[in-house]
Amino acid sequence: MTAVRLHRPVPELPEVEVVRRGLTAHVVGRRIESVAVYSDRAVRRHAGGAADFQAVVAGHRIHAVRRRGKYLWWALDDGDAILAHLGMSGQFRIPGVAAERHPHVRIRFSFDDAGPEVDFLDQRTFGGMAFAPGGAELPAPIAHIAPDPLEAAFSMPAAVAAIRGRHSEIKRALLDQSVVSGIGNIYADEALWRAKVHYARPTASMSRPVVTAVLTAATQVMTQALDAGGTSFDSLYVNVNGDSGYFDRSLNAYGQVDRPCPRCGTPIRRDAFMNRSSYFCPHCQRRPRRPRS
Repeated sequence: MTAVRLHRPVPELPEVEVVRRGLTAHVVGRRIESVAVYSDRAVRRHAGGAADFQAVVAGHRIHAVRRRGKYLWWALDDGDAILAHLGMSGQFRIPGVAAERHPHVRIRFSFDDAGPEVDFLDQRTFGGMAFAPGGAELPAPIAHIAPDPLEAAFSMPAAVAAIRGRHSEIKRALLDQSVVSGIGNIYADEALWRAKVHYARPTASMSRPVVTAVLTAATQVMTQALDAGGTSFDSLYVNVNGDSGYFDRSLNAYGQVDRPCPRCGTPIRRDAFMNRSSYFCPHCQRRPRRPRS
């Protein structure tokens, strides 16, 4: 069996939703007393820098924790928001009482109720946070991102039309967050495997029922992953209590190179794709024919 080193995946919709739910239980209704920024890079998307971030965030009460695609934000009492992206290794964690500060803590939030603090950890510092004025409903920096399949604003007909209207391969369209958000490499491969569609199939050649089947499969697989706590390949994806998700045990295509397809037994293949990998069954997901010249 061929050993393949997996590209470190960015947390996708199910993983971010698991974090959102965990944060909701810990921060909603609480007022931020102070913020300590230990890494300027963690607030590089905040125009005013670390000192300004600490000043404008302190004193706000958190009304809700919301999410669109791979982004989440804390909706604040006056209509503003704190926007967060986990990047490749971002985590929100609730430190234990008298626990030593984790070496990868980049931002710490303290509250006026003397309850537990909330830490933002980020080993590789690709993620970060920013204050978003007026962003409680939808922060301006992510207004261009399309609704994701698990939110009420998602429209299946609109998403199908957007995909069919692109001159692209189906997997590229699924990964385009302006078309449909929240789907990354893991769940794109899993959805395409379920729908028996090759990742390179041109979107213009796909009928409405086929595109609908792909998006339905994406919705199903992400819902099941959410129920399992997300997909964890290493310790860099955990929930706010430090627990890993278990959906990696249920993957049919992603990361399964040379293992038998659960549907037909053909070994799963891996192709290079957009500086990443695509995993697929060459029997169930037939490569599209090249157009005749």
